[in-house]
Amino acid sequence: MDLNHTLRRLGYVPVIEIDDADNAVPLAEALLAGGVGCIEVTLRTTAGLPSITAIVKSGLPMVTGVGTVTHADQVRACVDVGAQFAVAPGYTHAIGRACHDARLPLLPGTVTPSEVLAALDDGWQTLKFFPASLYGGAAWLKAIHGPIPQANFCPTGGIRDDDIPAYLACPNLAAFGSSAVASRGLIAARNWAGITDRAKQLMAVVRALRPL
Repeated sequence: MDLNHTLRRLGYVPVIEIDDADNAVPLAEALLAGGVGCIEVTLRTTAGLPSITAIVKSGLPMVTGVGTVTHADQVRACVDVGAQFAVAPGYTHAIGRACHDARLPLLPGTVTPSEVLAALDDGWQTLKFFPASLYGGAAWLKAIHGPIPQANFCPTGGIRDDDIPAYLACPNLAAFGSSAVASRGLIAARNWAGITDRAKQLMAVVRALRPL
């Protein structure tokens, strides 16, 4: 999978914390109904990996990634459950080597030019920018594009609805992520209609500013 191409086509990646794997497939269905075609299920809860398994086995057309990968020894489990890409909050060469060996696309976390260059040197062209709101947001993306135009980014962390147009205007933006569409509370309440409505509203903005 060409991760940069896929993310640019989809535009948005909801960052998901799930407490009950039984909610995974209904959640994916609600997101798809709202026009969201990608999901990052984090490893912040014990239901993370079982949730990815459920979504993958459902056959739904949802690009499914695993987030909060912080150790190289987690990579094999990500592959075993069928994740199509991994996301790390930071970057180590060990995580990078493990993903390369497993042929698993990776979004390595970066916040400084040195971290960006290190990830690029290891063969990763599409990077996570986290936590985006604390490190300059869209202004950071615009600034880094000048000296390092070959890097593409998926920013996450504190992105508000009002920030979305500025991010979408950045040429080095692959996609952006947030938990606003499907918060942990909405998922626990099984408010699928509410999640679909939120997804539709956000994706209407994305498609207006970045048409397919």
